[in-house]
Order: sequence, then structure tokens, then C-alpha cells
Amino acid sequence: MTTTGPIVECVPNVSEGRDPGRLRRLRAVVAAVPGVTLANVHADPDHHRSVFTFLGRPDAVAAGALALADAVLAEIDMRAHRGIHPRLGALDVVPFVPLAGVTMAEAVTLARQVGHELAKRHALPVYYYGQAARGPGRRTLRELRHGEYEGLAERLAAPDGAPDDGPARFDPRAGAILVGARDVLVAYNVWLASHDLAAARAIARAVRESSGGLPAVQALGLPLASRDRVQVSMNVLDYRVTPLPAVFDRVSAEAARRGIAIERAELVGLAPRAAFAGREPAAVGLDPFRPDLYLDVWV
Repeated sequence: MTTTGPIVECVPNVSEGRDPGRLRRLRAVVAAVPGVTLANVHADPDHHRSVFTFLGRPDAVAAGALALADAVLAEIDMRAHRGIHPRLGALDVVPFVPLAGVTMAEAVTLARQVGHELAKRHALPVYYYGQAARGPGRRTLRELRHGEYEGLAERLAAPDGAPDDGPARFDPRAGAILVGARDVLVAYNVWLASHDLAAARAIARAVRESSGGLPAVQALGLPLASRDRVQVSMNVLDYRVTPLPAVFDRVSAEAARRGIAIERAELVGLAPRAAFAGREPAAVGLDPFRPDLYLDVWV
């Protein structure tokens, strides 16, 4: 990446993972924004979700997020959306991550500016999360996605369900948008050589922090119906606290206890080289692995 000066990463999650033509059009919209480097797009048909990763100066990245939002909201109709990943809207989450020369406070300001513009431009409810949250009970995506898209109309009508920005109006086509500011997160999935969903969920419980597992790790056991496999889908919220080798080893040990082999792992987006704690990617299930999946390459 040739950008100098302040660098922000934006990692929008879009509720589309199956239509190659639509994804090509959305990629092209982001790539055409001056000053934006589109580093990665990860699409999954079972999750029915794609994760875009782009970087650049704060103003350019904000323009990229708004351009992507315009295209997503024109293309996607949530009334036809079914997937295994929790979601609240067509443009589900838009996190901003300060990488170089940008403070978290500045990322929060950027997130709220973009969120306000999205709410105004599209007359949609916007909730702020992470470091950009405006109140208790709204910091985590799990809290904000409670009830998901299907429960959004009821939520918006409740006294405690008002959005942080935009109208408390349910648009069945678009849903709502979650806009946040956060530190680097590593989205990391381990595929099991099994279709035993109960086992995947038990392994996820053993791994995630909220159930007494690894600190700074969120985990779900999910079915990949189109591939007759199950997956332990994880967010590593702080790779300095729990690096990928610790996650992979715990999942592997829990799977082995149940007589299940690891098929492979995958990154959703990018990861810092330091997240591997000195191991090669193949040693955490990432084989093959492209060097451009290291976040460091782009900063």
C-alpha cells in the first residue's frame, strides 16, 4: 500500500454471499473510490454474507463506506435473505479501525459522522457499537442484534429500542445498520471433518470466553449445509491476549476428545502477522495461505 499519513481500515459486512455478479458490482464500487485500497472480499454462501476490507485516509475510507452503502441498499432486499450468520440489515455492520496515525477517539468521530450521513441519506435506523456506542447495553453486536432482522420492527417500536441515529422506522428491504469503532479483530473459522452440529456447538462453548474458555474469544458452532460440514466460527477480539495458535490448539484438542479431525481453517478478512505468534499459517490450519492476508502488507 502506498498511502502515507493516517490510515483507517473499514470492514463492512454485507448480507450477500451467493450472487457473484452482485458481489462483482459491489467490489467495483469500492475499488473506484479515489484513495481507497480494497484489500480483500470474503464471501460465504452458507453465512450468506460477505466481508469487505478496505483501507486508506479517513476521508477516503468514509467515502468508500458511503459508496458501498448506496450500492448495497440499492441491490439487496432483506425480505429474501436467509443465512446462518446473525444479521440486522442489508449493510449489517460498518466498523472503523484506526491503524496508523489515527486515535480511537478520531475513529469514533469518523464512525458517527458516517453513521449520521447513512441515517440521513437513506432514512434508516443506525445503532453505534464498540467504542462508538452511546450507551450501556449497546457496546456489543450480540446485544444490538438481539432478535435479529426478523425482530427489528418490534424492537424499533419498544421504548428502549430507539436507534442512536435516524428514524425508528422499519424498512423491510434494508433493516438497520450497525456502525462502530474498534481495535483490530481477527475473524477465524475452523472447519471440522464432521457434520455433527452438537459437537461443533460444544467445542464453541469450550473455546469462548463467555463460557469459561479463552479470553477475548467469541465462538459459535455453525452448520455449513452446502458443504456437509460444521464450523467453529470465531472472533478473536484481542490477538495479543489470545493469539491464533492458542485458539487452533484448543479447538483441535476439543475436537480430538470427540474423535473429530480438523479439516481446515480460514481467515475472514486480514490478520496481523503478530496474531500468529511465530507460527506459520499452515500450523493453524491455513493452508494454502496468501501473503496478502497479512494486514501488515497493506499498512
